Order: sequence, then structure tokens, then C-alpha cells
Amino acid sequence: MPEKDQAGNGEAEEYASIWQRLERPAKPPRTTLTHEQIAATAVAIADEEGLDAVSMRRLAERLGVATMGLYRYVRGKDDVIELMVDAIYGEVGMPETAPNWRATLRGAAWGLRGLILRHPWLVQVTASSSPLTPNVVARTDRLLASLESLDLDADTRMVVVTTVASFVSGTVGDDVGLDRLMRREGVARMDDLRALYSSRMMWLLDSGRYPAFENYIRQGVRKDEGEWRFELGLECVLDGIAARLGI
Repeated sequence: MPEKDQAGNGEAEEYASIWQRLERPAKPPRTTLTHEQIAATAVAIADEEGLDAVSMRRLAERLGVATMGLYRYVRGKDDVIELMVDAIYGEVGMPETAPNWRATLRGAAWGLRGLILRHPWLVQVTASSSPLTPNVVARTDRLLASLESLDLDADTRMVVVTTVASFVSGTVGDDVGLDRLMRREGVARMDDLRALYSSRMMWLLDSGRYPAFENYIRQGVRKDEGEWRFELGLECVLDGIAARLGI
């Protein structure tokens, strides 16, 4: 059974986030670590080897402490992931407030794209949950505030913010997946990957069943221009929001 807190509410204590617990005074542990050190070390492991490589044992080894010593600071890997996500969102900083909502969201979208490309494991985290960490919520708060001068209700403002974020995570998630495929196949360039998969592609095209796709494969010239594709897609999303909401 969870140990009861001062209010006698054991259940509330069990579901308290690491951020709530950090604000409570506690007896200093024997080993001197900071949550910033834990986060930075875990992020380094994930950047080098992927999120699955982050375990309490591996983290403890990197930090030079006993595995059980980590449990004085965090309850487990879920807490560690929250610390990691908060740390990298702190790295990208708050979205800059531009003269209008569109410029603010556009800048935030490019910032988020860069963040995911630097830390590809973030795709895996956001696919399963959206951690409620101070830096994540502060970013959302800033973006919602950029829409407050518009004639939109609270629900619509949130839809605008999450729609842009979903475009970013989906588009960059595809890029991350392609990069993983190239690593798995041991190739460094898209041309090398195309050569590797050429027989599969030709079998599909020669079937004659996918004429529109074949037209793209044979005539498309900007397949490898990730920034151009992202920019065009983002502008389409923003255009759609502006047209639908009349803003």
C-alpha cells in the first residue's frame, strides 16, 4: 500500500507526478545527484542508442551510482522520461511571440522540427503519451496565448495549436522512420537506398496498377528536399486554419 501523505490521502500521493514531488521538502539522499544530471545523462544515452537503451541500471552505471540509489530521486523509467522530455523542451526554449498568430505558430513548428531531429526518440515518447511537464505545458501556454486576441473560443484555440503540432510530429516522424531504415540497411544516401529497393519498386511500377504513384516516382524532382516539403506542408496547414476560421 502507498504510504499516506500528510493529508492522509495515500491515493493522491501514489499518482503525484515527479514535478509535484520535487516541490516538497525531503530529506537529502546519501548520494548527491541532481535531477538535471539524471535527465542529461538519460538524454545522452537515448540520443546515442535509442530510448530502449535507457534503463535504470544503465543510467546508474553512467552516473556512477548503485541502481537502487536512483530510486531515491525517481520512481522508475516513467519519471526519467518525463525529466528527459522536460529537459529537451527547455533546450528549444519558449516560442517567440511574433506580430501575428501565424508567424508565432510557424516559428514554433520549425523549432519543434529541429528538436525532434536532434532527439529522434521523442517520436517514440509522444506516440504513446504527452508528458505534462513544466516546459511542455509552458510552451503550449505560450502558443495558446498567441491566439487570445482572435475571436476564437478556448476549445478552438487548442485545436489550432494541436493541429500544427500533429503536422510536425507526423511529418518529422516519417523522416525519423526513413533515417532508421537507412541505418538498418547500412546506407548513408537516399540514392543508395533506392538502388537497394529498386527491384521492389520496379515490380510495383511494372504492374501498371498504380499510375498516379508511378507518375510521382518518375517525374518528382524534390523527393529529398525535406525542408521544402515541410515548408509547403506547414503553409498548407496554416492556410487551411486561416480559411476555415476566418482569421
